[in-house]
Amino acid sequence: MPRVFVAPQGPAVVSDNAMEMELKPAPINPDWVLDGNPQARSSEQSASADGAAYTAIWDCTAGTFRWYFGWDETVYILEGEVHVTDADGGTRILRAGDVAYFRGGTWATWKIENYLRKVAFMRRTLPAPASFIYRASDAARRRLGRRKGGALN
Repeated sequence: MPRVFVAPQGPAVVSDNAMEMELKPAPINPDWVLDGNPQARSSEQSASADGAAYTAIWDCTAGTFRWYFGWDETVYILEGEVHVTDADGGTRILRAGDVAYFRGGTWATWKIENYLRKVAFMRRTLPAPASFIYRASDAARRRLGRRKGGALN
């Protein structure tokens, strides 16, 4: 008898107030701290069924530190500001309302003068062969959709 895949069940929508979520200590690796005594906290807001993506709320007090992005991460700044310096020396200031993307496998230096609170959307980077297959199948699906004249799903 063939096996039927059934997706894990759970709520279709998960919502919270990002400013009211209870955050727990999430210490920054002491070897990464360059200045001050930054105190970070976080709370997982939601996770995908396959564990390849999740959303978290994160905050941190004043300090300067290096940060390694093991996953692709898009951040939305809720409160405060941070000076971010990438590996090439380029610096950006992110403030409340700003959105930024950090590619997985990269380092950046973060300098928080007072306080920062962000929403972080993290996605596990696919291995190169899996990424190629995904892009190829997506491109084929788009081409087929154009030939049929239908909307893409």
